[in-house]
Amino acid sequence: MSSRPLIPQSKLPTLGTTIFSQMSALAQQHQAINLSQGFPDFDGPRYLQERLAYHVSQGANQYAPMTGAQALREAIADKTAELYGHRPDVNSDITVTAGATEALYAAITALVREGDEVICFDPSYDSYAPAVELSGGVLKRVALQPPHFRVDWQAFAALLSDRTRLVILNTPHNPSATVWRKADFNALWQAIEDREIYVLSDEVYEHICFAEEGHASVLAHPQLRERAIAVSSFGKTYHMTGWKIGYCVAPAAISAELRKVHQYLTFAVNTPAQLALADMLRAEPQHYRDLPAFYRQRRDLFISALSASRLEILPCEGTYFLLADYSAISDLDDVSFCKWLTKNAGVAAIPLSVFCADPFPHKLIRLCFAKQESTLLAAAERLCKL
Repeated sequence: MSSRPLIPQSKLPTLGTTIFSQMSALAQQHQAINLSQGFPDFDGPRYLQERLAYHVSQGANQYAPMTGAQALREAIADKTAELYGHRPDVNSDITVTAGATEALYAAITALVREGDEVICFDPSYDSYAPAVELSGGVLKRVALQPPHFRVDWQAFAALLSDRTRLVILNTPHNPSATVWRKADFNALWQAIEDREIYVLSDEVYEHICFAEEGHASVLAHPQLRERAIAVSSFGKTYHMTGWKIGYCVAPAAISAELRKVHQYLTFAVNTPAQLALADMLRAEPQHYRDLPAFYRQRRDLFISALSASRLEILPCEGTYFLLADYSAISDLDDVSFCKWLTKNAGVAAIPLSVFCADPFPHKLIRLCFAKQESTLLAAAERLCKL
C-alpha cells in the first residue's frame, strides 16, 4: 500500500492567502502601524457589550432560529423602513448570517448555476470571484477608472448577454471609497429591467457614507428591490468585526433559496450577540445615525495630517478607507511598494491591484482610517517623512 499522502485537486487552484492576511502578518513582523486590514483599533459601544453579557447570564446560549432571532429581525425591519422607505417582511425577507461574507457566499451560491455569467465592478472585493467560481459561474468585470471610479454604463450594457444572471455591486465601495447615486441605480434598472437578472448589493458600509444625499440603497429602488439581495454588516456599524454578524434583505422567493444554503452552511448565528444587537438597535439608534460624522472626523483628521506628505489623496465619499497615489515617492508597482512601505516606513497599506483581475497600472494604495486618532497621527508622521 502506498504511503503517499492524498492531495486533493484544488477547486480554487490560483487562490492563495489573502493580501489582507499577508500585510497584517508583515506589519506584525516589522512592528508597523497596520492601516491595511479594515478593522478598528478601538472597541464598540459599552451598552452593546453589557447587553451581550446580560443575555449570556440569562441563559440565551442555545441555537437561535435559522433565520435569525425574532427580536433582531423585527429591529432590522424597523430600521430598514426608517432609512429606505421599505419595510421587509420580518419572517420571509430577513436572514441573519455569520457576517456579510457568509451572506455574500450564500446569495451567490443560491442564484448562480453552471455557466451563468455574473457581472461585477473592478476594483472589487476579493470574496466575490471565488464564490462565483465555486458555483460554476463566469465572472465578467467592468473596469472602474481612477480617480472617480464611476460606472461606464455603455461598457456595462456591452457585457450583458442571455447568460447574465447576477450583477454584484458594492456601495459605499471598497476599495475606491466612492458611492453610487440614485442615478446609478436608475441606470442599472434601465439596463436589466427586460432581462431575468438578479442584483446582489453589498452595502456593508451603508452607515459610513459622506455623500450629501446620503446612502443610496438598492432597497430604496422599488423595482430593483424586487429582484435584489441587500447585504449589511453589524461588524462595520458597531466596530465589532470579530462578532461576524451580518444580514441580508431580499424578497421571500429569493430569501427562501438563500436560506437553503445558509441552513447547511452556518444554520444559526450566535444567539446572545443577536439579542444584544436587537437591544442596541432599539435603545441607541443614534449610533448608526451619527456614524457618518464619527468617521468623517477621522477621515478629515488623517487627510489634514497627510497634507505635508508627498502622497496625493483621492476623494473619499464613504467607507473607512482612503486611497493615496504614491507616484511622487516611488516607481515600484503597488504590491512591491506596500511591502517596502511596511518594512522601511513602518506603515502597512493594501495595494489596489489585488482587487482587479486585469492589470491595474495605477500607483494607488488603500489606507484604513478606522483607528484611534493617536494611531492616525503616528502613521501620518511616518508617511510625511517619505
